Amino acid sequence: MNAAVPRPTLDALLRLPPYQAYSYSYPHKTAYRALPAPRALREVWADEARDALFLYLHIPFCPYRCGFCNLFALAKPNDDAVERYLDQLGVQLAVTVDALDGPRFARVALGGGTPSYLTTPQLQRLFAMLRRHGIDPRALPSGMEVSPDTVDAEKMALCREAGIDRVSMGIQSFSDAEVRALVRPQQRDEVERAVAAIRAQGFPTLNLDLIYGIAGQSVDSFVASIDSALAFAPEELYLYPLYVRPLTGLGRMAGRDGRARFALQAEPQDDRPALYRAGRDRLLAAGYTQVSMRMFRATHAPAGDAGPAYCCQDDGMVGIGCGARSYTRGLHYASEYGVSRHSVAEILAHHLALTADDFAQVRHGFALDGDEQRRRYAIQSLLVKPGLDLDAWRARFGSGPFDDLPQLSALEPLGLARRDGALLALTDDGFARADTIGPWLASPTVAARMAEHAPR
Repeated sequence: MNAAVPRPTLDALLRLPPYQAYSYSYPHKTAYRALPAPRALREVWADEARDALFLYLHIPFCPYRCGFCNLFALAKPNDDAVERYLDQLGVQLAVTVDALDGPRFARVALGGGTPSYLTTPQLQRLFAMLRRHGIDPRALPSGMEVSPDTVDAEKMALCREAGIDRVSMGIQSFSDAEVRALVRPQQRDEVERAVAAIRAQGFPTLNLDLIYGIAGQSVDSFVASIDSALAFAPEELYLYPLYVRPLTGLGRMAGRDGRARFALQAEPQDDRPALYRAGRDRLLAAGYTQVSMRMFRATHAPAGDAGPAYCCQDDGMVGIGCGARSYTRGLHYASEYGVSRHSVAEILAHHLALTADDFAQVRHGFALDGDEQRRRYAIQSLLVKPGLDLDAWRARFGSGPFDDLPQLSALEPLGLARRDGALLALTDDGFARADTIGPWLASPTVAARMAEHAPR
């Protein structure tokens, strides 16, 4: 039984720095554990709707490991490992499509790691693999992640022809000094060349990621990076606060050797709130719409939700590859999670030895009871626009959100949310505290599991 984690009140949390944890998925993989017994993949999906699923393929390889990165990724793998990994993607995809009995996908994304780390022939092989199973990115909203140093004209032409319509590239900063502080070997001219190669192929959506809170960064230098990004007129821009996590390069430099655990706690005050406000205001002044604390969308972006929604409150996500999450309403599952090179290599070696029978079983994950499903729905809805639809909640759960999660009632009196008809929507102050509100809504069980998790 997990030990109870003391849960502070929201007004007490508001007296702490706003950057407690990024709730991009609930529950986080650090809350996953070995299941009591393996479950058949076919049985896991038997009662799930399978007519509009999200397909995510994870490519856990990169040319280098950024100092801030805690994703499941391996820098500079040997060529044989990459080829064997693609073999395993094909096996797992075939087993999964069979177990789900002809699923229909509404969206496809290639993530990582860095999918564009693959060579042109390897990318051709990957897209052919999808088409063999009746999955055609040309007929679906399809996105991929790239890094500046892995972009070239040949790859981008192939990906556009294959149906990719959204390219997301992490730039982090246009300042060479700030990029070096992130332990990232990237130069501005490399970024400009990569953006030009992407734009030349006419991808409908270009997303650029920037980071604030970098050592030596100022409000002026952050806004200058935003202005540099705006010169490329990206359809989307994400502004990420820097988190220094255990076992990352920056974490090791800061002496965070794995002893840190998830907790709502005081941390040293820093200038991230001022940087956030300056970045937000600059993008709003440039005509961008704020979609979440991190995401901003241009008026010239394609109509509708053009970007892949990796975490949606309706679940239905199929992850293929080592490190990929899959979501059903009642079970989230994935391989084990690692950050250090040793642990990622170890987990990946195990993955490369799996058989088709192994892929037909689920062994590691988190089962969501009714309370956890409600918390996930609240977090995934509330932290993005338009907000939490109260009527949709009642239709889904047969009860009222304020009855199910009474703590939601604390948001309006504190000026963090307001009701607009059937919506409970975050205010500007609420968006600024999204990385407090998300962890605050986590259950005691999830908080305890995350706190107990030993980074590896």
